[in-house]
Amino acid sequence: MKGSVVLAGIVSVAGAVLAARAVIGLPEEGAKATGPTLVVKSCSDFEVNGTGSAEAWSRAEWTPLAKRAGAGHDYDARFKALHSRTGLYFLLEGSDSELTASFEEDFQDLWNEDVFEVFLQPDERHPLYFEYEISPLGKELPILIPNIDGKFLGWRPWHYEGARRTRKATSVEGGETKSGATITRWRAEFFVPYELLKPMANVPPKPGSRWRANFYRVDHDRGRKTGWHWAPVGPSFHEYEKFGVLTFE
Repeated sequence: MKGSVVLAGIVSVAGAVLAARAVIGLPEEGAKATGPTLVVKSCSDFEVNGTGSAEAWSRAEWTPLAKRAGAGHDYDARFKALHSRTGLYFLLEGSDSELTASFEEDFQDLWNEDVFEVFLQPDERHPLYFEYEISPLGKELPILIPNIDGKFLGWRPWHYEGARRTRKATSVEGGETKSGATITRWRAEFFVPYELLKPMANVPPKPGSRWRANFYRVDHDRGRKTGWHWAPVGPSFHEYEKFGVLTFE
């Protein structure tokens, strides 16, 4: 009888641990996290203006992006991230010499020109993630992507308005914000509300929650493509199994 009681207690505790891991989005025991990790600090909500001048950004350190293999431009790239009770804030910037951007509308193929990209997978138990792209001209591509056995396609948000809409702004240094301009640097600052990510699991994150994520930059100056990443991936940015890990404060 005593052995049965002890065994029952162990099973009960194990079940509680598994349930707790599920609540904060942790994988099952034995799952192996890959890539870099980053603790995302909390903040109060603030307005984005494209310059990163908000006091809240002093809470976050710059994280560099690594240049991907292959010939390209010798620019730098880095990012910051914060989270609030309503959503996530991102600030990305990099050196540059020419603003290669011509799209004048949102939801275009922004990756074919200069762009910053953020991929967010709140619950790694499901092959589903959110992709956000933004150009130097402030055009955006927010899409939800199911990736089943390597087959993926982006879906545009429905009722993309009000509390479900992102807030975004960009800025440049050394020139004008126009296609073909000579510049020295550009940055993008944007807010992704949790309302836009619903009903994805593990949203909003709780203290200790972990999401898989990756950050990218692509530059196309003078016909030469250069890429950067946070977590190393292969030819495709959509290799979500190799994403890094965000842990929320």
